[in-house]
Amino acid sequence: MLILGIHDGHNATAALLKDGEIIAAISEERLTRRKNEPGYPVRAINKVLEITGFTPTDIDYVALASEFLHPKEFYMDWNWYKRGYEEELHEKIDTEAFEQYKNRRLEERKQTIMDHLGIAKDRIVVVEHHLAHASAAYFGYGKKGCLVLTLDGSGDGICATVNRGLNRIAETPNSASIGKIYSRVTYLLGMKPWEHEYKLMGLAPYASEEGVRKSYQVVKKLIRVDDGSLVFRNNGLSTNFCYQYLRKYLENHRFDHIAGAVQKLTEDVVLKWVRNAMNYTSEREIACGGGVFMNVKLNMLLCDIVDNLFIFPSCGDESLAIGAAYYVYYKHENKMPEPFHNIYLGPKYTQEEVSSFCEQLKNCTVYKSANINKEIADLLSDGEIVARFNGRMEWGARALGNRSILANPSDLNKVKELNTMIKARDFWMPFAPTILHERQHDYILNEKEIESPYMMVAFRTTKRARKELAAAVHPYDYTARPQILERKSNPSYYDLIREFEKITGIGAVLNTSFNLHGEPIVCSLEDAFYTFMRSGLRFLAVGDYLIEKIIKSQRAC
Repeated sequence: MLILGIHDGHNATAALLKDGEIIAAISEERLTRRKNEPGYPVRAINKVLEITGFTPTDIDYVALASEFLHPKEFYMDWNWYKRGYEEELHEKIDTEAFEQYKNRRLEERKQTIMDHLGIAKDRIVVVEHHLAHASAAYFGYGKKGCLVLTLDGSGDGICATVNRGLNRIAETPNSASIGKIYSRVTYLLGMKPWEHEYKLMGLAPYASEEGVRKSYQVVKKLIRVDDGSLVFRNNGLSTNFCYQYLRKYLENHRFDHIAGAVQKLTEDVVLKWVRNAMNYTSEREIACGGGVFMNVKLNMLLCDIVDNLFIFPSCGDESLAIGAAYYVYYKHENKMPEPFHNIYLGPKYTQEEVSSFCEQLKNCTVYKSANINKEIADLLSDGEIVARFNGRMEWGARALGNRSILANPSDLNKVKELNTMIKARDFWMPFAPTILHERQHDYILNEKEIESPYMMVAFRTTKRARKELAAAVHPYDYTARPQILERKSNPSYYDLIREFEKITGIGAVLNTSFNLHGEPIVCSLEDAFYTFMRSGLRFLAVGDYLIEKIIKSQRAC
């Protein structure tokens, strides 16, 4: 059975499931080169079919995530974020008219699919937003009957659910959304909501306790979780309309204090909610989906209270395409799909295509290496920074070795060089390491052996890590967000780090995504070379080829 999963909202994505296994997935942004591209993912759909060699006539079902999504234009303007209490008082929703609009939008979305793919309407199955999140987490983990939690800003009117398996026990309406509070604070601080929340998380540890306490008194009035409750509650003001409250009462509060306060609020209310859910269900293994669980510092604290934790990789709305496909397969085949085990789901290039591309480059040093992994390891050990483009592209928000920029994690000078010359990142943001699975206990505190192959959990680090991974841990609280790499997941990348280990004794590298700040991770050979030439990078490894800029001549290739 072949199922095409589609998410056609923010960060639109397509995924293809064959006989219970996800075989391809890509977000539209990688192809349009516009970050978090919304709307119908026509290019992504075409690409997953191209990657796998299928055609639209091969598709058995289309799994469409979310019962309602706004048109693309809605996601291009953030003025509606500024609504406050006055707007809430005067807003009158005509329920009947809104239902009619929802139905029209759904028919429009279905018609777009039918026009594009020529598929019959009865082959399009709509999967409710949080059911898709829950399905991604539940089937991605693969353990029957575990506790499944979803948590995001909003989807189909809901922001949180508690489930045993896919049996929903409780749900919270989006009027009490911790995700909405976090995103509106992001907007208040001059950053882009639904994209830059991670910057607040990275900034939060720098804030003083006294400053955080002051700002916390403001934000904590917006939301709570009662003792024993499985839902979040607001305190009279809908979180849909909390922006003006935040702006009024946080005026003249320091930016880092505000970041620290909203991070603390998130941790406090979510931890209480999770404890309540575990007590209610007597389940201590949990699987999580939804954008709030992109918060790796929150996930670190969850590890302290659970027996095992699975966060679906890149669990924002881009994961809905996969979750919807999982669910449709489950309903039609009446069996669990394969657990999620492979993140490398994007396009790749043949050796012939790589050779043809690299050999036509001019005014660069280009040569084919007999042992590219050793070449890269030698460069890293000599203090160079190398971009790596190899194999199938990763799906999701994290670069995990195949579209990555690599550096020696022990060299603190690399942080400034990466930030100023290459990535143009905010100065306070930490980088992350890829750690060999066998070496994880040298660097992180992980007594429960929580798996972290996708950089979805932060960990406290050892003293050794603060020396050998100094450039890849948070410089203030010494936490790290590692990719813990087993060889079976990515043999070539694993072998590269082994080569680096032979030279330096360090079983890890600094790994950051191959992109410039504000742009999507590179997808194609052309994207990689374009980004390489616009950055301060000197070396680019493409397959077995090593490309070096001719710096002295300042000539482009």
